[in-house]
Amino acid sequence: MTSAVSAAVFTWPVRVYWEDTDAGGVVYYANYLKFLERARTEWLRALGVEQGPLQDQHGVLLVITSVEANYRRPAHYGDLLQVTCSITERGKASIGFEQHVYRGRVGDELILQAKTKVACIDAKGFKPRPLPQIIIGSLTE
Repeated sequence: MTSAVSAAVFTWPVRVYWEDTDAGGVVYYANYLKFLERARTEWLRALGVEQGPLQDQHGVLLVITSVEANYRRPAHYGDLLQVTCSITERGKASIGFEQHVYRGRVGDELILQAKTKVACIDAKGFKPRPLPQIIIGSLTE
């Protein structure tokens, strides 16, 4: 069972480097997943949670179980992007996110719209585990 969560939108800036692009200077489609991951990782950091200690101290990993990405416009070498991250649902062992990538400021040109689901699993057995209190206590409902 999941509960709706209305959390603030977290934003992380990403500059497009040459290594992010294809031969035409356009961001390679798979690299957007890296941008989304960076925003979720920085969101966790903003909550005071690091993934290394989650594994070492709590014995859990956060893993992606699904991604749905809708590409709207291409991003190019040198663009400054804003990647957003907001919680859409929270289960006992998972968090659903809505994420957007904008060129310029948030609300400017929409580049990508995505839905991502993250599950909490045991670091040794890879079985679902409840989200640790360090994360639950940081979320606003």
